[in-house]
Amino acid sequence: MSLGIVACFACAGLAHAEETSDAPKESMFQAGRSYFSRASDRLVDSVSEKSESLINQAMAVIGVRYRWNTELPQSGLDGSSFVAYVFKDKLGFLLPNKSTQMSRVGKPINRDDLQPGDLVFFNTMRLTFSHVGIYVGDNKFIHSPSKGASVRVDDLSSVYWDRRFDGARRLDGSDSLDDSERRELLNQVNNIKRKPQSL
Repeated sequence: MSLGIVACFACAGLAHAEETSDAPKESMFQAGRSYFSRASDRLVDSVSEKSESLINQAMAVIGVRYRWNTELPQSGLDGSSFVAYVFKDKLGFLLPNKSTQMSRVGKPINRDDLQPGDLVFFNTMRLTFSHVGIYVGDNKFIHSPSKGASVRVDDLSSVYWDRRFDGARRLDGSDSLDDSERRELLNQVNNIKRKPQSL
């Protein structure tokens, strides 16, 4: 998450604390939910305003080879790490590491209602939501498909992807993550905040 967004959250938190000094203290879990709510509101605005630049960022990674369980394009990206990289790099937003977890972020979208920037999910390993990509418009999506391949654009109506389509999500600020998944994301945010920022 960018320092600007983190700083904005910190200032808002201080102002809120001053206004409600008599209010009961939030538990760490409630604070985590509150943090995600604020971050999600930011994400909704960012995705809707920046879907074109998000797609451009995704397109800039075309040709990067598939590599399982990595985070940076220099070393390769698998399906979920590609999506997470694009959202983190362009919007400063952390998504869960696995496509099954990503499938519980945002709201479900009908295939006919897809818009650029929506996440599209597939059953590629006889497991629901085992693969994810980013819808780019015109019935196409960008993704990192499998070992031996690289980031590319494919057509949702092709026989392979049409048969395996599992659904789509629009990042609207909601999620159905469980407590441990939410804590994992909060830990990632805290680790980013602790890293020294290069100028």
